[in-house]
Amino acid sequence: MRELLYLVHRIPYPPNKGDKIRSYHLLEHLAHHHRVHLGTFIDDEGDWKYIEKVRSLCGETCFINLHPGMARVRSLSGLLCGKPLTLPYYWSPRLQAWVNHVLGTRPVENILIFSSGMAQYVSRVPHIRRIIDFVDIDSDKWMQYSTSAGWPMNWIYRRESRLLLGYEKEIARAFDSATFVSETEADLFHRLLPEAAAKVTHFNNGVDANYFSPQNSYPNPYPEGKRVLVFTGAMDYRANVDAVAWFARSVFPAIRARLPEVEFYIVGARPSDTVAALAAFPGIRVTGFVSDVRPYLAHASLVVAPLRIARGIQNKVLEAMAMEKIVIASPAAAEGIRARREEELVVALDEQDFTHRVISFLQDGARPGICRAARVRVLEDYSWKNGLGRIDRLLSQPQAV
Repeated sequence: MRELLYLVHRIPYPPNKGDKIRSYHLLEHLAHHHRVHLGTFIDDEGDWKYIEKVRSLCGETCFINLHPGMARVRSLSGLLCGKPLTLPYYWSPRLQAWVNHVLGTRPVENILIFSSGMAQYVSRVPHIRRIIDFVDIDSDKWMQYSTSAGWPMNWIYRRESRLLLGYEKEIARAFDSATFVSETEADLFHRLLPEAAAKVTHFNNGVDANYFSPQNSYPNPYPEGKRVLVFTGAMDYRANVDAVAWFARSVFPAIRARLPEVEFYIVGARPSDTVAALAAFPGIRVTGFVSDVRPYLAHASLVVAPLRIARGIQNKVLEAMAMEKIVIASPAAAEGIRARREEELVVALDEQDFTHRVISFLQDGARPGICRAARVRVLEDYSWKNGLGRIDRLLSQPQAV
């Protein structure tokens, strides 16, 4: 069995949020044909209980505890040495020593890096095929953050965007291949670094359409007689926090004024203080962690995805589409998803458009055509089997010289 080194910035389990869904399915797929040596960080104490599950898919493993607060302090060293803060945030001498040990003692033929912050551990091993899954263009995410932040954070975010883009380009030039989560994301990187375009491709995230199936029976988690708008996601993630706070303050009050029985449910673990405070608004419910989001999707009247900061593909949108739900998404949330607008996925441009579309769909009732078409789109274009086949082809190519 061929041997592969896989470095991931966060333990690839459980597959319950965007990056973990992708990194886990990559690991599971690779384990069928490779002996995978995994190096990763654990930044949530609750994730330590999953290490045996992850080890069962791997050869050698290295799990490093990452305390987010301490990592943020450590990242400030980047200000002194002209580096993007991402690199010291994810730096560990112990992980570097483990990587050196694996590469020195195992017949590793391929290296797969998940996210740019992990590339620093293999920057000096050009004799082995190296592939990076950038997933998203993280540098552009930091630029988006800068537009809504005050000083000094807006300066720090702009600096991170500029320096991280330079590092992303450096990686793409040096590595044999680079992948992104969508064709849209890959095309943007092509424009940023035309000379590396031949090495840049994408593979879509997939959805377990049997798990996210409208044919299953789910208990109704909502009060009787209520019509519910739902948003799902990790509620300590900045982009999700921004999305629900904007929707709760700028869109939902107008909807509630017209349709008083409508409630807005924010479903997801670790709600930030900003999110928790939204529960004081009339008609807004913040659930915190739920063991299964499917009942909340299945019994919702509409799913909303009002993200203003977004990169790549939003799994939450694909999962809702697989459940045959009408999703009303912002342009940022819809970007990268290959779906026919208005026929499979509804896009709202601003707060007035969101308000109008939500009210219209609630008043007009069921649209089974859109619901069925949404699931068909997921079945046709967003299966893990199709996407991960591209990784197999990249791993079998001759190494670039």
